[in-house]
Amino acid sequence: MNKLKLVGIAFIVMLITYNAAFAGAFRTITGKVTDASNNQSLPGATIFIPDLKVSAETDKDGNFSLTNLPNKGVYLIEVRYIGYISGTKTINLASASNLTFALTPTAIETKEIVITGNLISSTGKRNSTSVSVVGKDQLLAPSSNLIDALAKLPGVNEITTGPSISKPVIRGLGYNRVVTLDDGVKQEGQQWGDEHGIEIDQFKSDRVEVLRGAASLMYGSDALAGVINLLEPTSAPEGQIKGEFISNYASNNGLTANSLMLNGNENGFVWRARGTYKNAYSFKTPTGYFPNSGFNETDLSGMVGLNKSWGYTHLNVSSFRNNIGFYEPTLDNDGNFVKGDGSAFTNGDYTNRTLDFPRQDIRHYKVVLNNNIVLGNGNLKADFAYQQNQRRELPGPDPALFFDLKTYTADLKYFLHEMNGWQPVFGLSLSDAQSENKGTEFLVPAYDTYGIGGFVYAKKNWESNTLSLGARYDYIKNDGKQLFADGEEKFAPFSNKFSNVSGAVGFTHQFNNQLNFKANAGSAFRAPNPAELGSNGVHEGTFRYEIGNSNLNPEQSYQVDASLEYDAKIVNASASIYNNYIHNFIYASNNGEINTVDGTQYPVYRYGQVNADLYGAEASLTIHPVPFIHFENTFSYVHAQNQSLNKPLSFIPAASLRNELRFEPKLSTLTDAYLSVGINSAFKQSRVDDIFETPTSGYTLLNAGIGATIKIGKQPIKLSVAGNNLLDQKYYNALSRFKPGRFDQTQPNLGVYNSGRNVTFGIYLPFTVLK
Repeated sequence: MNKLKLVGIAFIVMLITYNAAFAGAFRTITGKVTDASNNQSLPGATIFIPDLKVSAETDKDGNFSLTNLPNKGVYLIEVRYIGYISGTKTINLASASNLTFALTPTAIETKEIVITGNLISSTGKRNSTSVSVVGKDQLLAPSSNLIDALAKLPGVNEITTGPSISKPVIRGLGYNRVVTLDDGVKQEGQQWGDEHGIEIDQFKSDRVEVLRGAASLMYGSDALAGVINLLEPTSAPEGQIKGEFISNYASNNGLTANSLMLNGNENGFVWRARGTYKNAYSFKTPTGYFPNSGFNETDLSGMVGLNKSWGYTHLNVSSFRNNIGFYEPTLDNDGNFVKGDGSAFTNGDYTNRTLDFPRQDIRHYKVVLNNNIVLGNGNLKADFAYQQNQRRELPGPDPALFFDLKTYTADLKYFLHEMNGWQPVFGLSLSDAQSENKGTEFLVPAYDTYGIGGFVYAKKNWESNTLSLGARYDYIKNDGKQLFADGEEKFAPFSNKFSNVSGAVGFTHQFNNQLNFKANAGSAFRAPNPAELGSNGVHEGTFRYEIGNSNLNPEQSYQVDASLEYDAKIVNASASIYNNYIHNFIYASNNGEINTVDGTQYPVYRYGQVNADLYGAEASLTIHPVPFIHFENTFSYVHAQNQSLNKPLSFIPAASLRNELRFEPKLSTLTDAYLSVGINSAFKQSRVDDIFETPTSGYTLLNAGIGATIKIGKQPIKLSVAGNNLLDQKYYNALSRFKPGRFDQTQPNLGVYNSGRNVTFGIYLPFTVLK
């Protein structure tokens, strides 16, 4: 920890010195954005350089000015305008002058074409990784949390514990096998746990990139399945203060969600502030409410920084707090849920927004310093972060389990400017974390973990091809601490050291403007987490006793994937296939062993390792027979096999098919008007490990939505109404932790259906305070 602090302090001193020396040197670039079909100017277009976090907006004549730019360097610039295909150019600031962008009108929904989650920002066609981008409009669509909003993408699912808790799953893998990036750093919490989410404000991001496939080269341990990259809102244009207000109400559990954000820029001094509050009572299934399943969430975040000719430095702070109700099922003779004393629940109990015990209190605090400095013949990106994650399990006013995790990280990347078509990157990562047990019950020992990693990466563009390749070395050390409880050794001390070399190569080829091919091959790894190494206790909410294994080896993944994309005026289509072989796959299993704690019997789950193989496919097809009709279809399938025991892996998503017909009429009084009808179909999931779970039947859900933007004077207001599961279908999602369990005396057969009919009303109000 002290080493990380010294690195951070030294870098800040260097930053201050460098800024003072070069604050006066800057460059301004001007340009114009027009309609390619008639050469008319486009006022209000957004111009953005992602790697410098610099933005501008065109005036009434379509002109723009980007100020405080470096005097040299090659950067990707993007132009966006509603109703037009986004435009990109790679510019050399040493020679760039007056830029011209002629955008092509389109009647179809425009895709986000710039990808920043890889080491080098690029257009989607020049990026070999399989990536889906979720823009602001999709993030504003009705959903109970951030991961719920992303789970509509092909290859992306969610492990749920009711509407308040969702964990991401990419290509069949979740927990510590998916990396979540927020403010440019890995989100560090209790990723190994079943019963809590990722602790990030749902409305904080303007867009999200979901990278599918191995990403250890970029992010080290844990990125076996992919990465969720949350991107902050673009800084306001020079001299402006902008903002937005979001408000949603959902009928199923009375969810109210309100978020207010302000964003300003004055001569390169940028700032942002956001506050979000969400509150819900118990959710309702087609057969009735599930008791004490409400939650309330309070999120605060802010940013201050400088965008100058030497680069940028941004200080981000955030506070996330979520209180979640839990219910330990008690049934009467008729199978109805009752209170602990045997009395019946009333409708007032179900719709009461005050949570009963037991419940969870989850808190996450984060401070991140993001920097990008023009240095020599390149750029130095340096991200320093401190995170504190606290998880309290509250059977009453005082916590039983109480995990307190503090994490310090430093990530340094040096990007050399393009040389003979090659773009090299060198990186170094450091992490230091300490976890304490502050409660009276114990599951995971207190521990310290330390990691260091270094990599080299290069990318080359030529003609219609792109080649990327790289290698990385990581070293991780875990130290578990001894604990005696009630005169007995609860946790034995352990110390593990893991090292790994990862590599990857990617290739893209553009056959023409419509057809594009991508392929990747690489290795990835995941070091065992302290829960897998040292657990010894009852895992609350999972109804099982878990015992770790300090002799576990790292998971080693070998992956290949390929995709073909077609993008034309009437048809957009893509198809991907992949295979992921994992050596030493870690999972917990029960072989009939029982442990009795406080008079209650729990099945004992011990962590072990097998070899696993996951392969699958994803596809999408969007048809636009006429400009105002869109027929969108996506398909996902993953096959997961325990090769060592020759049976399926547990908790794998069912194959799914999503279809949506969207009508977008052009109305003189309304803009962005739409009417949609959709069908979400999940196939039967019979490939289950019958020791861990039961199969789920297939189901089909009917959804619909309507919305438009109205103007009161010059102020736009976006209104929407959406209905999910309109037929109130009874179903179990294959990844729901409330689906029926095993039929024995040690594990409750919850059998709680997923949410029933839900109608959500939404308001989105973007506004300008100062222009």
